[in-house]
Amino acid sequence: MTTTSFSAITCLLAFLMQLPAVGQLRPSTAAATTPAQLAAAVQRIGNAFIQQPSRVGLSVGIIKNGQTQFYNFGTTEKGKSLTPTKNTVYEIGSISKTFGSLLLAKAVVEKRVKLTDDVRQYLSGNYPNLVFEGKPIQLLHLANTTSGLPDNLPDRSAAYQRRAKPDSIPFLMAESMKSYTKENFLADLRQVKLEAAPGLTARHSNAAAQLLGYVLENVYKRPYPELVAEYINKPLQLKGATDGPLPVGYNERGTPMPDFRVATMYASGGLQYSAADMTRYLQYQLNEADAAVALSHRPAFGQPEDAVGLNWVLSKTVDSKRLVDHTGGTFGFASYCALYPELKFGIVLLSNESDPGTQSSLRAMAEEVLEAAYGTSPALAALQAELLRRNYALAPEAVAKVKKQHPELLLTEEYVNIWGYELARGGKPKQALEIFKLNVSMYPKAWNVYDSLGETYELLGDRTLAIKNYKQSLALNPNNTGAVDYLKKVGSPAK
Repeated sequence: MTTTSFSAITCLLAFLMQLPAVGQLRPSTAAATTPAQLAAAVQRIGNAFIQQPSRVGLSVGIIKNGQTQFYNFGTTEKGKSLTPTKNTVYEIGSISKTFGSLLLAKAVVEKRVKLTDDVRQYLSGNYPNLVFEGKPIQLLHLANTTSGLPDNLPDRSAAYQRRAKPDSIPFLMAESMKSYTKENFLADLRQVKLEAAPGLTARHSNAAAQLLGYVLENVYKRPYPELVAEYINKPLQLKGATDGPLPVGYNERGTPMPDFRVATMYASGGLQYSAADMTRYLQYQLNEADAAVALSHRPAFGQPEDAVGLNWVLSKTVDSKRLVDHTGGTFGFASYCALYPELKFGIVLLSNESDPGTQSSLRAMAEEVLEAAYGTSPALAALQAELLRRNYALAPEAVAKVKKQHPELLLTEEYVNIWGYELARGGKPKQALEIFKLNVSMYPKAWNVYDSLGETYELLGDRTLAIKNYKQSLALNPNNTGAVDYLKKVGSPAK
């Protein structure tokens, strides 16, 4: 599965209904290269998004061929006709982490720090707990998501979930964090116990990003907000949040959410910018002649086609073009930005509604816009045609044939997995089965591919092969609780 494992056909179908369409998986179309064609496509894509249940407002900024265009949809407040503009400021959530990464990269370029420095060099007092078996947390680990630190300090979410209604939890969290200080954070940091050596496993951590902010304060001897203002906002002419109100942010039930203005999460998710600001920021990020930008885009963990830079997520498109992107989410806002350095193309999408599917929907929209701007890649178009000719049979042979003419063709595990689910959602489970079998042939050591194949066999009524693949998935990942639940439900032993 792409996210969470399900153990029954009904759950799988529910998942497929929620899965956002992936623009580059659609049939080949001619490129809409003129500004008017692209504008019409963005209007169509944006209107489709805003018409989805629970959506409220959306601002989009696009950079193409050095030109910037803006598109706005919906409203800044439910029940009112207040269309956002390019200057409407949104909470950008975890995209804030890339600002800290840029400051870290600048500090490296200026030879103030080294990425391999022990983080404790820049903290006052003793932190013997930030070492695991002699291996300390390095500055690099704070930025490439491998520090091993918990997601949040403190983490009270479990306690709130036990005693509060869902809509009230964000308000309780926001209120409790008002009195939480830097000193509280550092005291809690001393209580953290690492469970493994840093640098081995990528895991989202707001605590790591916030700690990086405090490290930079000690490096530059200035408060972190001043660093952002001096080194990023001022030279890039970013206005950011003003004293005026932001749009009202909502959850999926249409409940207004509290502002995310937490001092101890400023570096990890507290920045606020407009689409106009973010396009200027992305334009700067497209300039990889800048040493700090280039460093922040360099793979720091993982494989070239699926890596983490300095907080940026690094991957490649189906035709091997680099994608540098990041998502963000707060209580009531969701965001996504993407850079395609070879194309000199950038896009940012800002929404004042946040639910479990908003960020993935924004990413899917960005992919649709990219296809509208440049058309389906020749490599993907050739593969689509070959698979259709074969009715998807012997998909590995089709891939091998197309790669001879298009060596740039790149099929990542995640890409193929989403492709399979898109086919299943479109009423083509047999073709989806062939795509999932293709994924197994390409990534035989990945537990998730067997999980998805098992689900599809169950969907098609072949329980024997479903059980076989779930067991293989579980053998590769004993923590796959979805496989455990499925096997328990059908009465098959896990081993």
